Amino acid sequence: MAFKISGLLTGFALSMALAASGAALASDLPSRKGAPPVPVAPSITWFDIAVSVKGMTDYNFRGISQTDRKPAIQGGAELQFYDNLVYAGVYASNVDLATRPPAEIDFYAGIRPKFGPVTVDVGVWQYYYPGEKQFIDTAGVYWTPRNTDFTEVYGKVSYNFEDKLILGANLFYAWDWLGTGASGTYASATVKYNLPFLEGLSVSGELGHYWLGTTNLAIWSTNPPTNLPNYTYWNAGVSYTWKNLTADVRYHDTNLSKTECFALTADPRGVTSGSGRSKWCNPTVVATLSFDITASSVGIFAPK
Repeated sequence: MAFKISGLLTGFALSMALAASGAALASDLPSRKGAPPVPVAPSITWFDIAVSVKGMTDYNFRGISQTDRKPAIQGGAELQFYDNLVYAGVYASNVDLATRPPAEIDFYAGIRPKFGPVTVDVGVWQYYYPGEKQFIDTAGVYWTPRNTDFTEVYGKVSYNFEDKLILGANLFYAWDWLGTGASGTYASATVKYNLPFLEGLSVSGELGHYWLGTTNLAIWSTNPPTNLPNYTYWNAGVSYTWKNLTADVRYHDTNLSKTECFALTADPRGVTSGSGRSKWCNPTVVATLSFDITASSVGIFAPK
């Protein structure tokens, strides 16, 4: 009996030793769950270049044609720093204006901080018209300033609702609008909706108002100071983006009369005809085809 009990105790001790050994071996094996992943820091594009080229049936700027209702070719490049937080660029377009500059060349810079779905954009824009000639008629009447270059400061804010609906508000201010000595304040609201049934297709629009001040007598030797007309501008259109190409068709209109339009543009046709009227602010439909690309999208300056 004692032999049996002793054998049982010995067997029990041996089984416990084997179990302990097995547990030790199991503890040495890698866990199926594994170690938690190491957090990956978000990549940052420290420097980038965005290039844009556009062709359009009419260069319409806030409701007023800048090309006498003729087509325009535009292009520009923008330097972007720290994920597009800080930027600076240049943009150019052909124009057909009363002072006959061969082109409009714009220089701009600003910051675009993002706070979740909210983007804020604050900057300064310089409009430059090289080779201008003051428009003086055969009777010696001065219809334009000698130089219509001007500077504008701006602030914009937009809210992106899950890449479906984007709402925006914009404010622009110039203390010497088109070199006239009059101030110019433009405020607008924008909306864009990405249609759900076709990727890249969207509808958008803008409603804005321009408050313009009084011209400076020192600019014209024959014209008295003039209260420039305020006006409302709106546009609505549809666009389709495929890769780097965007096609856009848009309706533009203002509440300016032809006489008020002439007061803002000095349209040479209104002078030569003696009508004092202009069609540059009339309703119009503009078709635009644009190509946009960034260096990082083709692997240049892209984060590693």
